[in-house]
Amino acid sequence: MFKKYKLSGLAMSFALAFASLPSITHAAGKDITVWAWDPNFNISIMEKAKEIYTKDHPDLTIKVEDFAKPDLEQKMHTMLASGMTKSLPDIVLIEDYNAQKFLSAYPGAFAPMDGVVDYKNFSAYKTALMTMDGHTYGLPFDSGVTGLYFRRDLLEQAGFTPADLTDITWDRFIEIGKQVKAKTGKAMLSDDPSDPNMVRILMQSAGTWYFTPDGKPNIKGNVALKEALRIQKAMIDAGITTPSVGWSGRVAAVNKGDVASVTNAVWFIPSIKAASDQAGKWGLTTMPRMNIPGGTNYSNSGGSSWYVLSSSPEAKESIDFLNSVFANNADFYQRILTENGAVGTYLPARAGEAYQKEDSFFGNQKVYADFASWLPKVPEVAYGQYTYEADAVVAAMLPALYQGMPLDQVVEGIDSQLAAQIQE
Repeated sequence: MFKKYKLSGLAMSFALAFASLPSITHAAGKDITVWAWDPNFNISIMEKAKEIYTKDHPDLTIKVEDFAKPDLEQKMHTMLASGMTKSLPDIVLIEDYNAQKFLSAYPGAFAPMDGVVDYKNFSAYKTALMTMDGHTYGLPFDSGVTGLYFRRDLLEQAGFTPADLTDITWDRFIEIGKQVKAKTGKAMLSDDPSDPNMVRILMQSAGTWYFTPDGKPNIKGNVALKEALRIQKAMIDAGITTPSVGWSGRVAAVNKGDVASVTNAVWFIPSIKAASDQAGKWGLTTMPRMNIPGGTNYSNSGGSSWYVLSSSPEAKESIDFLNSVFANNADFYQRILTENGAVGTYLPARAGEAYQKEDSFFGNQKVYADFASWLPKVPEVAYGQYTYEADAVVAAMLPALYQGMPLDQVVEGIDSQLAAQIQE
């Protein structure tokens, strides 16, 4: 049974009051504290944002604190559940898969930003996950928009062009994979038999999730989930995958040249580029789609966003900081793409020079422009409160699927186990 979090008891009216406060005038000695993780990505990017904002607001001090992600999440849950709001930061980074858990468990704990932030400038799938009860919380940050990376040389050796991989179905992908394996000896993808990441990517590409928009389990009768599982099994049965274990195993399969393609997010680019001997051999196109109603060639994997705590004495200043830099500065996004490899979900940034730059590693393809063009097409889904609990159940059932358990029985097992895990 998974832990249920106590509510913080903060009134929603208290949070909403921030949206109607007058324009900001900073008093001397104002401090803003930010909690995040990953010094080379999130921390580094927030430091750059701080540099921009404090140049025009020298009276404001912004302190960025680095935590391990699990430690940050545990501290947030502990303090919110106990009402220890004085120890909370002003701004916190929350992974998108966990956003609705925090918003639902602690109503009033986070300050709404609608009325300040122009959310029309962000990808709809990103803002949807931070919207609840008619209000939108959070400042959308990085994207996990997905695509199909492929080895141009291996596909050409097997008789295929990039056009042959573009806007296809997964069944067609499997057929191509068989021919690639026969003619090059290379697998099409690496596969970790206990990793549900591909299941998530496939479900979102069809606009569905483990849960309905009102938070109820969506397992039995979920056509996209069943089809995603079928495709997973079909790829293994076709012999077009090679086994890997964890993140390092997946990256190693790519860097050693063991696979002809990989379906993953934009943030996977640095991992591909780690193999300098493969420069010029890679290409990018849309991921395959499931041949079901609502199936698309676009999806997302991962991503996080910034949230302001309603209990913060500097909540208004914190929102102004985030809105000024992350929601109104396209040049900022050019910089963090160039220096950190970060693709934000701020749509006006897509026309910038950094996004339009050709990448010689990918055969002079404008890969970031391609990813950016797919951002508005990613289907919206409601992640709900228990995505990771559902992941754990799916991961536990995947070996049985691969060993031949009937698909309907696998789905039944996921449904019953998930219901047991999230019950009161």
